[in-house]
Amino acid sequence: MDCENLIALLRRLQEMEFVAVELNLYLDTHPCDEEAINDYNCAVEALRQLKKEYESQYGPLLNFGMGGFSRTPWQWAMGPWPWEI
Repeated sequence: MDCENLIALLRRLQEMEFVAVELNLYLDTHPCDEEAINDYNCAVEALRQLKKEYESQYGPLLNFGMGGFSRTPWQWAMGPWPWEI
């Protein structure tokens, strides 16, 4: 496993999740800001792509069917966990 790539990809995921959450909070109070809505949609799409990239290389990010299908061996139990990095 390429730990350097894993860490970089997880960091990009965390950054994009932060952007999406912050834009979501902003839009709660500025629902007509079209530029922010476009930025939010771009962030969500980028996050979707990053998650897809991560899961194709390292396995699911979420359990209970939220992360798609698992490969053999059972991918959810494979480490490192995000808090172990």
